[in-house]
Amino acid sequence: MNNKFLLIVYLFLFTGITARAQTADSANIDRGYLVKVGEQAPDDFELVLTNGTKTTLKQLRGKVVILQFTASWCSVCRQEMPHLQKDIWEAYKNKGLVLIGVDRDEPLQKVQKFHQDMKITYDLALDPGADIFGRFANKKSGVTRNVVINREGRIVYLTRLYDQQEFASMVKVVDALVNNKTASVN
Repeated sequence: MNNKFLLIVYLFLFTGITARAQTADSANIDRGYLVKVGEQAPDDFELVLTNGTKTTLKQLRGKVVILQFTASWCSVCRQEMPHLQKDIWEAYKNKGLVLIGVDRDEPLQKVQKFHQDMKITYDLALDPGADIFGRFANKKSGVTRNVVINREGRIVYLTRLYDQQEFASMVKVVDALVNNKTASVN
């Protein structure tokens, strides 16, 4: 009887420790990013907007830039976009912020319809072959991610999927960058 009791206690403890280790590991995963906060953002590409305008991150230096990696087929992107429109774009577009949705590997007409359907006013750019996406994240990983870049071209915040708490932290970081304050992620 005592051996059975000890075995059961051991199994509970072992299971608890294993589950806790997996939770800690999942909190530290890189979420598919190839870049890290603090690094200079890759800027060896051109963004072609749906209206035909072209720009680069080098040309946008001096502004706070958010690249939102998205696609029309992405339901989580569609969930996040109204928040980006209201809480980021409308709040900061006249304060030195540029927000560009980078649409992953879809043709111009589909991206234009997506832009119209979502009722957003920030620009969308084309990303044929997901080549721009591939400079920031593993091409096998998914969209719905935001890369916040400071005025000097350094990455200061990365998001993945749409999490309300993470999004609220991103808004605080953007507010601090736009208003030249120290950002607190808490």
